[in-house]
Amino acid sequence: MIGKKIRLERIIDRNSRRTVIIPMDHGVTVGPIEGLADMRTAVSNVVAGGANAILMHKGIVRAGHRGTGRDVGLIIHLSGGTSLSPDPNAKELVCTVEEAIKLGADAVSVHINLGAETDNEMLRQLGYISERCLVWQMPLVAMMYTRGPKIKDEYNVDNVKHAARVAAELGADIVKVVYTGSVESFAEVVQGCTVPVVIAGGPKMDSDEDIFKMVEDALQAGA
Repeated sequence: MIGKKIRLERIIDRNSRRTVIIPMDHGVTVGPIEGLADMRTAVSNVVAGGANAILMHKGIVRAGHRGTGRDVGLIIHLSGGTSLSPDPNAKELVCTVEEAIKLGADAVSVHINLGAETDNEMLRQLGYISERCLVWQMPLVAMMYTRGPKIKDEYNVDNVKHAARVAAELGADIVKVVYTGSVESFAEVVQGCTVPVVIAGGPKMDSDEDIFKMVEDALQAGA
């Protein structure tokens, strides 16, 4: 597993074993958004802020490559789906592990919505990508959400810890989930998952202090 270990050290701080990953994959889902028009500037800004890695779709890698400044880990997102779709929760594979390798990726990511009407297909995708990552020794980040007709609360701790465990059991190296709202409840998520857990940024918050509090609590819970 030395290949995965070496690549993981490019997206996770070796000393603290923590990571800050900045997602920049919004363009496929909702179109151009403020701050992501000039990708080189956007990448430079997040690197200056101390990010360990950036996450983007394959076609944006060239636009975001700077050629100067501090290096930053590159995670290529393999899943795609748009807000214009009849089912925005359905995600399809739009890139391969092999393509990501050719683009210089340090890791790949997939998005799974448990509870969606097509979650069986997304689980199949996760299993397939996990196998390809094992072949190529490529770290896999699984973004796990619970969204769909049966899901009343995607922040429910039982739902979130189930989603995290699914990702670990199917071969993810890092699992990204929503924060469940308290140190105690999120500790259950972390304890039930056998691989490192990171939190999603979530909806826009009222203040920077709210963001810092969420991060502090998640770290206290073991994220």
